[in-house]
Amino acid sequence: MNKGKWNAITDVEGVSVGHVTLDRPGDGDDYFCTGVTAILPHSGNWFKEKPAAASFVLNGFGKTAGLVQVEELGVLESPIMLTNTFSVGAVLEGTLQYMLDENPAIGDSTSSLNIVVGECNDSYLNSMRKMAVRPEDAVRAIHEASGEELEQGAVGAGKGMICYGAKGGIGSSSRVVEAGSRTFTVGTLVLTNFGRGHECRFPGWVAPEEPTPETPVAEEEKRPDGSVIIVVATDAPLGARQLKRIARRAAIGLGRTGTHIHNGSGDIIIAFSNGLLTSHGGEEMTVTREIIKDDHPIMNDLFEAAIASTEEAVLQSLLHAETTTGRKGRVVRKAEFR
Repeated sequence: MNKGKWNAITDVEGVSVGHVTLDRPGDGDDYFCTGVTAILPHSGNWFKEKPAAASFVLNGFGKTAGLVQVEELGVLESPIMLTNTFSVGAVLEGTLQYMLDENPAIGDSTSSLNIVVGECNDSYLNSMRKMAVRPEDAVRAIHEASGEELEQGAVGAGKGMICYGAKGGIGSSSRVVEAGSRTFTVGTLVLTNFGRGHECRFPGWVAPEEPTPETPVAEEEKRPDGSVIIVVATDAPLGARQLKRIARRAAIGLGRTGTHIHNGSGDIIIAFSNGLLTSHGGEEMTVTREIIKDDHPIMNDLFEAAIASTEEAVLQSLLHAETTTGRKGRVVRKAEFR
């Protein structure tokens, strides 16, 4: 399938992404290599014009905030924010403050607000217990968002992440789907922090040296099972039920890379469409909107686009991430391919 101009989630018209990266020493053996990534679903007001959305939990060992309401109402009303596990609260607070500043009616003359924050555990490299990410970092990530070429690898929320034993982080890819005179884009962004080196199936992959399960390793040196957050965006007019079907297909793209979804891995997929917006409030009892038919052949193409862009997004996270040094002098090296 053809790729978009940037081969990234930002090829979906209106979608933009911003990063704030923390990369500095703390006290003693502490080191802060972590950050925030903000995915803005369209260029307007997300609370007033809510994109259709759905989620799929492949393995629920995760602490993502905001998915309960997404599942119930089938819409987003904030950016999708990504960070480390212990910074979900700070990022939620900062994003909430940004949204309140932009929408004075929230919590006053209209309803409350649902913020979506995804996370992965970067505690092997990052001094996560120190909670270095602050609410203002989330606000800055939103302000930094761009709809053009996307910085990938060890940036933003991906700064301290590990994928298949090598340096992981942020990766993205896109596919273009055509049907008659209509063209739609599917773009995926991943936060990769999962897998063991021997599992990876990419051609030419050189598995990093890792202790075997039988090798004694000090408890504090063990790496957590990790997680992955997958965000699939499209401008195709799809409803929440259809987006859940898209999200499930993204899991196939993840599986193609080799992972078998570890017990302690939080593998969460969020899909949204800015081609189907729901206006907040109003007096109308009914709405009339364009939506793609389930039995149209383009649905299969959209499924394929989600699978292919997810698989490549994982690869891109490995290709872009550079060798990173973190707390206690720990080093995770750049992925190697023959």
